Amino acid sequence: MSTRFLRCGREAVLAEVADLDAALSLYAALRSAALPGVIDLVPAARTVLIRLDPAVTSPAAVRDAASAVRVDARERPDLGSVTIGVRYDGPDLDEVAALLGLSPHAVVDLHTSATWTVAFTGFAPGFGYLIGGDARLTVPRRTTPRTRIPAGSVGLAGEFSGVYPNESPGGWQLIGHTDSRVWDLDRDPPALLRPGVRVQFEAVS
Repeated sequence: MSTRFLRCGREAVLAEVADLDAALSLYAALRSAALPGVIDLVPAARTVLIRLDPAVTSPAAVRDAASAVRVDARERPDLGSVTIGVRYDGPDLDEVAALLGLSPHAVVDLHTSATWTVAFTGFAPGFGYLIGGDARLTVPRRTTPRTRIPAGSVGLAGEFSGVYPNESPGGWQLIGHTDSRVWDLDRDPPALLRPGVRVQFEAVS
């Protein structure tokens, strides 16, 4: 796997790879390696940010150590699993079904039968980009984003599913809503959906 390492000041190194699969494999390998002085790993679609303690190590030392880590393309991070109950009454459910040539019931079945995994987080605190769903659920974002999406809204966009942690604008296709708090500052850690967490959606009335 080809990896490009970029220094980010005194406290981080950015590892760039070819695609999401490579980023997930590298993230898993670096977690397992537990490199000295590394205090956090932040995966994204094509990168892993390696945060370090400059009192313990240096960007150059972390770069050298990270480049020597063996990466297994099949390896994925595993931070346990959660079940999220969803009321599948989203405003876009019928439109999503029509786009996919499926019934709304079939969309729900596909969404709940998959074991999703948080690949990375972003956009808003606690917003996890979930992968691993059935390829038949791949839909484009809305052509016109909404200015207000309620917290707990469950959506689809491209290959991803996600849960809006707080009220915000957004352009995902909304298929349901959950009462689960995916972001709670009184919880440790605040984010329910962290990279490597497996997610099972469950239909509730």
